[in-house]
Amino acid sequence: MAMEFGTLEREIYIEASPEIVFEVVSSPDHLRQWWPDEARYDPVPGSAGEVVFGDPAAGGRVVSLSVVDVQPPRLFSFRWTHPADAPAVPGNSLLVNFELRPSGHGTLLRMTETGFREQGWEIAVLEEQYREHSIGWDFYLPRIAPYVASLTTRS
Repeated sequence: MAMEFGTLEREIYIEASPEIVFEVVSSPDHLRQWWPDEARYDPVPGSAGEVVFGDPAAGGRVVSLSVVDVQPPRLFSFRWTHPADAPAVPGNSLLVNFELRPSGHGTLLRMTETGFREQGWEIAVLEEQYREHSIGWDFYLPRIAPYVASLTTRS
C-alpha cells in the first residue's frame, strides 16, 4: 500500500487537565522542555517567531514559526518551516494543530501536521521530509506526559 505523505497524526493521553496540557504545548517556556532547544514567540494568533534545534553554530537549525490559532484549553496551532523572510501561508509552510479533549482524569492530545503535499517538493524530498517529521514527532511527543507529571508533582 502506497503512503499518502499528506497528514501526520498522533494521539497521546496525558494525566493532567486540558488547561495544564494547553500551557505545555503553547508556552515557549514549556515547549523548550520537551521539544526544541529554544522557542521564541508569543502564544497569540499572528505572532511570528522561531524554534531552534541544537546549536545553529554547530549544524543546528533555526526554524520559523507563526502562531495561527489559540483557543485555550482546546486548540493551539502554528505554521512552521517557511522562509524566515516570508509570511507563513499554505504552500510554504506546514500546519501543526494540537487539539486537546478532556478524557477521564486527563487529556487526550491529538497532533496533526499537514501541508506536505502543498510544498511542491519532488517525491523524494516529500518522502524524506514526511519521514523526518514522523520520526521527530514519535520522539518528541512521548516526552510531554513525563514533563507534565514532573510539573504536577512539583506543585
